[in-house]
Amino acid sequence: MRGTLSTAVCGFWNPRVKREAMSAIPSFLPSTSSVIAILGANVDANSSYLTGTAAAPDVIRAAFHSDSANGFSESGVDLMHNPLITDMGNLVPSSASMSSLSAAAQTIIAHDKRLLTLGGDHSITYPLVKGVRRALCARGETRLNILHLDAHSDLYEYDILNQNNRYSHASPFARILEEGLCSRLVQVGVRTHTQHTRAQAAAYAVETHDMRSISSSSWPPKLSFDGPVYVTVDLDVLDPAFAPGVSHFEPGGLSTRD
Repeated sequence: MRGTLSTAVCGFWNPRVKREAMSAIPSFLPSTSSVIAILGANVDANSSYLTGTAAAPDVIRAAFHSDSANGFSESGVDLMHNPLITDMGNLVPSSASMSSLSAAAQTIIAHDKRLLTLGGDHSITYPLVKGVRRALCARGETRLNILHLDAHSDLYEYDILNQNNRYSHASPFARILEEGLCSRLVQVGVRTHTQHTRAQAAAYAVETHDMRSISSSSWPPKLSFDGPVYVTVDLDVLDPAFAPGVSHFEPGGLSTRD
C-alpha cells in the first residue's frame, strides 16, 4: 500500500496539500465522528473515447476550495469544515477488475459510513456496488436499490470497441445485473438507448425514466425505495450547455438546477 489512513482529514481534502494516492485502504478504520467518507478513484482506462477523468477527483476538490465561493450549501450546512465528513484521499486500482475499489467500498460501508466516490469514468460503479453489496449482506441486508442518473444506460453486454474489455464504462450495469448485485435499478435521464440496450433493460426489468418522458411538470419523477439506495451520477446526464467537458455529451439533458 502506497499510502496510509493517516492521510484522511476532516472535511474535503485541501488540494494545496500534496498526498500520494493509495493502491488500497486499510481493512480497519479508526473510530471517528464522521458519517461520510469521500474517496477519489483515479480511473479512466475503461473509457471508450476521451480520457482525463482520472484527474477529476483533485479537480473537483480544487473547484470546491476555490476562493470564488464559500463552502456553505443552500440549506446552510458548512461543507468545508464539517466533522461529519472525512476525505480518504485517492485510490488507484491496480487490476482491471478494480478489486481494490470493491474492498474499499466494503470496508467503508462495514464501518457504517456513507461512501461518496469521486470518479473516474463510470466503470468504477461495478466494483463499488460489488463492495457495497458484500457489506450489506454481511449485516443481513439483502436489498440494494440503484438510482442511476445518466444520458446513457451503460447496459452493453459486450465491449462496444470489441477490445474484450468486460469492465468498459459502457457495461457496468450489465455486470451488476448479471451478478444479481442489486434488487432494483432505476435509470433517469437516458436519451441514447440502442436496440441492444433497450433489450437489456427489458430483460432485467430496468425502470427507465428517459428524457423524452420527463417534462417540466413531471420533474423530478416521483420515486420511492424500499431499503438502501446507491446513487450514481454521470455528468453527461446534464445538457452540454451545463457540462460541456464530458466525453460523450448528448443534447437535451437536465439542467444543474434539475
